[in-house]
Amino acid sequence: MRQDSFLSLGTGGFHRIAYTDWGDPLNPHVVACVHGLARNSRDFDFLAAELAGDCRVVCMDVVGRGDSDWLKDKSEYTFSTYLSDAAALLARVTGSGVGGWLDGLRSRMLRRGLPHKLDWIGTSMGGLIGILLAAKAGSPIRRLVLNDVGPFVPWSALFRMKGYVGRTPRFGELAEVEAYLRTVCVGFGSLSDAQWAHLARHGARAIEDGGYALRYDPDIGRNMRGRLDPELPIGPDLLRGVDLWSTWDKVACPMLVLRGAESEVLLPETLGEMRRRKPDLEVVEFEGVGHAPALMSAEQIAAVQTFLLRP
Repeated sequence: MRQDSFLSLGTGGFHRIAYTDWGDPLNPHVVACVHGLARNSRDFDFLAAELAGDCRVVCMDVVGRGDSDWLKDKSEYTFSTYLSDAAALLARVTGSGVGGWLDGLRSRMLRRGLPHKLDWIGTSMGGLIGILLAAKAGSPIRRLVLNDVGPFVPWSALFRMKGYVGRTPRFGELAEVEAYLRTVCVGFGSLSDAQWAHLARHGARAIEDGGYALRYDPDIGRNMRGRLDPELPIGPDLLRGVDLWSTWDKVACPMLVLRGAESEVLLPETLGEMRRRKPDLEVVEFEGVGHAPALMSAEQIAAVQTFLLRP
């Protein structure tokens, strides 16, 4: 696993986007993984380690999370920004943009006719970004995996997430971070002690007083309380929740939906409508899991592998 970053341009200036990079950097099969609202790229370590033998796996820290920059203008935490950053990442790792020397070599190989495949795995917010990208004209996304999210997210689920990301807890030690995550992320399901410790270690940052805080800007939830995002209707009309049905209808690539059987974000009736509109949609549900499957268990990883590595 390698860690890298690049500069992306927003309306207020440049900001740094960090990502982890797994597998052979010249592998023509690239899988991009994007996390949920207040999470980070290291959530995908277990999945990426399993996929790395067959694919190059790049896992982005969405701006304001993980090792990526926090934005000075908090109103720029919008899906418009996230889409621009994601497009810059995809250009970099597929050889169609300016990157490091390895990506430059990859670009030269692609120009000589080496085919490439680009797939997207998105958990919650990362899945919404994937839907928006896959619906764009000329989208390079070949296959799309949506982890416990669909084109409709009810207000009740948004309200719970808004309350979570708006908190600014401080912790004396990592054990306290782990205890907190076991509570707020209980929907991840049954994880091992080592997996919870992994989430705590990579989900916290050291602060000046010697304690820890969570690794995201608490202001990322500001747009969930006010300004209308031009790419995603979550703002003044929050009572209707997120509604991307018209965008969903434009997605043409094969899709796999993973659902926690106890999820309050991806409701059974939403999944039913998704299937009605796209009868070839593949779905796997996991019992004893809410929002969202952690993609750490053998069963969950196998479902993703089977879908992405199918000829």
